[in-house]
Amino acid sequence: MVHENEVFDVVVVGAGPVGTTVAERVARAGPTVAVVEERLVGGECNYYGCVPSKAMLWPMEIAADVSRMPGLELGGPIDAAAVLDRREEFVSHFDDSGYVSGLNDLPAMFVRGRGRLSGPSEVAVRTPDGGTISLRAREAVVLATGSTPAIPGIPGLREARPWTNQEATSARQVPERLVVIGAGPVACEMAQALHALGAREVTMLVRGDRLLAQTEPFAGDLVAKSFAGLGIDVRFRHTAVRVERPIPKGPVSVHTDAGERIDADEILVAAGRRLAVDDLGLETVGVDADGPIIVDARMRATAVPDGWLYAVGDVNGRNLLTHMGKYQARVCADVITARSGGLEGDVADERGAPQVIFTDPQVCAVGLTEARARAAGFTVRTVEYDLAAVIGARLRADDYQGRAKLVVDEERRVLLGATFVGPSVVDLLHSATIAVTCEASLDQLRHAVPVFPTVSEIWLSLQTEYGL
Repeated sequence: MVHENEVFDVVVVGAGPVGTTVAERVARAGPTVAVVEERLVGGECNYYGCVPSKAMLWPMEIAADVSRMPGLELGGPIDAAAVLDRREEFVSHFDDSGYVSGLNDLPAMFVRGRGRLSGPSEVAVRTPDGGTISLRAREAVVLATGSTPAIPGIPGLREARPWTNQEATSARQVPERLVVIGAGPVACEMAQALHALGAREVTMLVRGDRLLAQTEPFAGDLVAKSFAGLGIDVRFRHTAVRVERPIPKGPVSVHTDAGERIDADEILVAAGRRLAVDDLGLETVGVDADGPIIVDARMRATAVPDGWLYAVGDVNGRNLLTHMGKYQARVCADVITARSGGLEGDVADERGAPQVIFTDPQVCAVGLTEARARAAGFTVRTVEYDLAAVIGARLRADDYQGRAKLVVDEERRVLLGATFVGPSVVDLLHSATIAVTCEASLDQLRHAVPVFPTVSEIWLSLQTEYGL
């Protein structure tokens, strides 16, 4: 039971993967911690994002691998009901009691309710019964409220009650006809997952001229080629201009700027995220509430000079990836606990932020793309190689299709970025992440010998292509 005006060393607002990482690391160092959460403890990623989507995607990947291997044959279509039942187990049937128990065992005090700043080092919590309690922090308040799906202002779209990642990853029935607005990771993953689970007509409306526009161009091209082979209809340079759904839960009609009308059972909007900074009380402590909470390398809000306010994860806008938010959380917790002991703490360096898009083929990338490296003023040289030319890749699948690329800072001969696209390339990424993060030189990397015959020999091929 939390009492009015109770004081803790640290108050964390938001109990997703990022907030709970802060709480766990701080509590284990000794300070007292309170954690405030209005929704499910565990957060978006565990219930509506990374975890359930991968539970839906892995069966698709296994089926694709089987289809590429002579001598193996699927016994029939993917059992969608069984896949969705297994997904339900991974989201604990939307019961967060296990996560709550984990917080209490740290020990940390869990407070259910909507938390917002009410002044320096103060958090007001609106509880489910309509009451309000006030918490005070001796050392720090940490904001870790994440982000929410963005809904574009297309006429009729919001009224049509579209799916976002939340509905797509928690659906109990797979729609036969699906329209997807977007071309990023969520749009691509969910379009392919739902198609594999039984959506016979999937149409993607892509405003630009390629999928996955933030990656190297060949990544989106290879995914688009795969989609075309599966029968997923990707319409580039198409925008929805009006949406109609006359009957709630009935069919939906999407009108495009090309004058087309697409009828579907559901429409999925995967057009980005909104940072969850609304109604956080930022104005009470002089922080701009119209955009990301600007932080320094130690996750301190720069607008608060006395250093008690921290923002980690999506709300600071630095990198909207769960694993990078958890990295920031570890840095933040170490800074807070060291701060109370007079130490300087750690510094968050995100040049090696990795990302995987779990389509088939997988898209794995870390660091800078060629375009971003050139825009940043680096002297850039790139090398690319066909993954299908590596015997380890061909052993994994007939008609293997994939590509790899390294972005090199020629002046220092270190990696700035790497991209791998192909079936089952995710395990190549961590070695690239280490190389980019540690700024390992190419002369050092040539002595890291990949095992024969594995897909990791792509490193040898890329180095040879470079001239080493």
